[in-house]
Amino acid sequence: MTEVTELEAALRGVIDPELGTDIVTLGMVQGIDLDAGRATVRLALTMAACPLRRRIEDDVVRRLTALPGVVAAEVAVSAMTPEQRAALMETARRRARERTTPTMVSPSTRVLAVGSGKGGVGKSSLSANLAVALTLAGHRTGLLDADIWGFSVPRLLGVAGERLQAGPDGKIAPLETSGLQLVSTGLLLDDEDRALLWRGLMLSKALEQFLRDVTWDPALEYLLLDLPPGTGDVQLSLARLLPQAEMVVVTTPQKAAQQVARRVADMAQRSFLPVVGIIENMAGFITEDGRRYDLFGQGGGPELAAQLGVPLLAQVPLDPFVVEGGDEGRPVVSAHPDAPSARAITSAAHRLVELIPPAAGEACGARVALLAGPLEAEAAPEPT
Repeated sequence: MTEVTELEAALRGVIDPELGTDIVTLGMVQGIDLDAGRATVRLALTMAACPLRRRIEDDVVRRLTALPGVVAAEVAVSAMTPEQRAALMETARRRARERTTPTMVSPSTRVLAVGSGKGGVGKSSLSANLAVALTLAGHRTGLLDADIWGFSVPRLLGVAGERLQAGPDGKIAPLETSGLQLVSTGLLLDDEDRALLWRGLMLSKALEQFLRDVTWDPALEYLLLDLPPGTGDVQLSLARLLPQAEMVVVTTPQKAAQQVARRVADMAQRSFLPVVGIIENMAGFITEDGRRYDLFGQGGGPELAAQLGVPLLAQVPLDPFVVEGGDEGRPVVSAHPDAPSARAITSAAHRLVELIPPAAGEACGARVALLAGPLEAEAAPEPT
């Protein structure tokens, strides 16, 4: 049974994109009620008419309804009093001073971790193609190949052999390829065929360095993480380093793969990482004459989505163009956009944008001014 304390813990993953701190710490959460699976959050905003209000409300609802036993969530918004605003801005200033090892990822960047329960389900190929599809749709996008041992994204994107460069400040600049920012262990090694004998702390430290010491563009709208399969150190570090992260789970139609993927979703839920949706890969093979062969069975993706109560983002069919594109470093969504697999992946990318839209183009300038300078005494606006 989900408790109110768990709801509060989940809300710590809702980050105010301008102030860079979670809404619980900032004192925006005025109360939480849970009755018969229905959660109500009383939320006080500094400026109730701010364009970012809708994003914060949507994030609250998505975080809470991702918890087991929460069937619905409602947000009641009010405007802060001048005294509450003063306390909030003092907290924001203090947290900014205390933040000694921040990540270089902007709080306004949407973070999507692509995970799977087991290897061999095409997670890296989907991560790369989703990132390219988002870029082609006009969104400033980054891709972090967090599969430290099994890095394959550089080859999938045709940049194997290139290297990341460090600037004079010691920070690492992402590799830019066709408008997409990319970081991978494979771009650091002189010999990409050499095995990495890392485990435990070294893995989580590598992820931390990729987030802390890489100069990710602050204007990134989306950052995708290609996670290693399973529920290990990298996945557990993700919630700590990027509390705003959310997860896309990849499975195949096979029931065995679906059951393993369910464990990844369970890990995400227990780490307060909402599962945004499911992608079923290798969803049958269609011949040129229209005959369909379900080589890996049927139903795994839809069944998992129904179990979790999240959307099935796409069913991506087996397609020789995906294999060809991966070998040649030409992602199928750009090389063969009309292929069945490309259309499915592009549709999934568009659905993700609908579910998790990028931050509003305009910021609440008054709130930024409050953070930078003395507080003014005017009354907070009434909710609209």
